[in-house]
Parts: sequence; C-alpha cells; structure tokens
Amino acid sequence: MAAEHTIGRLAKAVGVNVQTVRYYERLNLLGPRARKPSGYRLYGPDEERRLRFIKNAQALGFTLHEIEELLALRVSSKARCGDVQRKAEAKLKHVEAKVRDLRSLAMALRRLIRTCRTGQPTDHCPILQALEQKGRRENNDNRNTTR
Repeated sequence: MAAEHTIGRLAKAVGVNVQTVRYYERLNLLGPRARKPSGYRLYGPDEERRLRFIKNAQALGFTLHEIEELLALRVSSKARCGDVQRKAEAKLKHVEAKVRDLRSLAMALRRLIRTCRTGQPTDHCPILQALEQKGRRENNDNRNTTR
C-alpha cells in the first residue's frame, strides 16, 4: 500500500466494505491518519495493519469489545503477552462451550428427525408436535446440565 490511501482504497486492500471502515471509526477502533483539505480521509500502513488485526480477530470469534481490549493491550507499555494469552484462553473456553451446546442441539435434532415419518400429513408430524410442546427443550436442557 502506498503512503496514503483514501477510505475506498483501504477497504479494498483489506477486503472489507467502506461502511465497515466507517463503523469501526465510529467505535474508535480505527481512525484516519489525516484528512485532505477536501475532507477525504487518508490512511497509511499502520491503519491497514490495524484493520487487518480487527478482521483477523473477528474471524477467531472475538467481539468488537474484546478486540478493543486486545488493541489496548497491544499499545500498552505495561501489558505482557500473558495478558493477551489469558484473553485468548477465555475466548477458547467460550468457543468450546458453544461447540458443546451445538453438539447437544445436533443430537436433539437427530432424535427428532428419527421420529419423522415422511409420508404422514403435517398435522401428525412429530417434529412439529415436539416444537409445540411447552417445556420439552427446558427439560432436555436440565437433563443435559445434570450429567
């Protein structure tokens, strides 16, 4: 990337929409290096690196709030790699919990699908009937957490 680019060229270089860059600016995650007299935003290599950081962190599941915290650690003279590692470990625990929840949902859907008889009319569909029953999911959730 050349020394300075407009918002459109920055967005294209990183593979995001111009509106995404503007949104990150409103959240104070990113800002232009300078502005032309015409008001056009100008960005340099540091802003491109920061925008890539944001997109890569999002791809790993970090929220924008968590990314803001990581960016603060990145520029802090007192922060250490261990601080970042703890945030990554917390994110990993969250992701692993989501994976467990998704596996549980997949098992529940498999059970429902096995009960289905494709030739029956929908008023006898066991999947639709199960979705109408109050408390069924809550009971299954309670059973799964007590194991």
